[in-house]
Formats: sequence, C-alpha cells, structure tokens
Amino acid sequence: MRTDNALGPQPGLGDVPRLLEGMTSAGLPAELVVEGEVRKLPPGVDLSAYRVIQEALTNSLRHSRDARAAVVLRYLPDAIDIVVTDDGRAVPSGDARGFGLLGMRERVALFGGSFEAGPRAGGGFGVHVTLPRGEGAGDAAARARV
Repeated sequence: MRTDNALGPQPGLGDVPRLLEGMTSAGLPAELVVEGEVRKLPPGVDLSAYRVIQEALTNSLRHSRDARAAVVLRYLPDAIDIVVTDDGRAVPSGDARGFGLLGMRERVALFGGSFEAGPRAGGGFGVHVTLPRGEGAGDAAARARV
C-alpha cells in the first residue's frame, strides 16, 4: 500500500518559476516579471492562472522557432493580469488537433475574465488574460473543473 500522496497539491502562481525553469531546459528561454503586491488568490483562480501560463508557454515551445518567452504577472487590486509573449517565428504545423487556445478561453470564461491571443505586430505571439481576484459565484464550481 502506498503511503505517499501521489496527487499532491494543485499548482498555482507560486510554481511559475519552476515551470519557467522546465521550459528553459526544454529549449524555450523564459523570464518572469512580477508587478504589484503579490496576493493570495482563490484556489480556482490561482490554478487557472497557472494553467493559462503553462498552456501559452507550451504553445510557444511547440509552434515557434528560435523563441524567447516572457511572462508578466500584474497583481491589480481586484484582478490578476497575465501577459505571455514570445518573439519566435511561427513553425508551420499540420497538427490541427490542438485545443490550447480554446481551453484557455474557456478556463478564463469560468471566472468572468478576459482573454486575447494572437500574433504580435513585431513578430511572435501573445496571450493576455485578466482574471478577477474575488471568490466569484462560479469559483467553487470551476475549482472542480479546472
């Protein structure tokens, strides 16, 4: 019988530095900038914020060539603002199975947040997400789904 906790706690924004180390090791150099006063977020928001960053970086790793990535976390009074950008060149891919952007959009919508993603004017790709900080009505239900 196993005695260790195989599941462990869900990741959150506190785990982003470790995520960036992994991405850098995988070939996507990435940096983190944190602005504002770091505040504890409701668990569902914290997990969703982490997953958005994880998916955006994974997309950069898969779909960009010679990219560097940046993650900016802005702690606002009532929200967390997340910007993930890369400066890579898009790599043509015949793989149309991905649901990364759709998944991010749905995850953010659960909390009444905003989501934007697309090519950047100077090259590369960007994802911009704002998630309300408050324990919204949908937070308990969303926690079970994120």
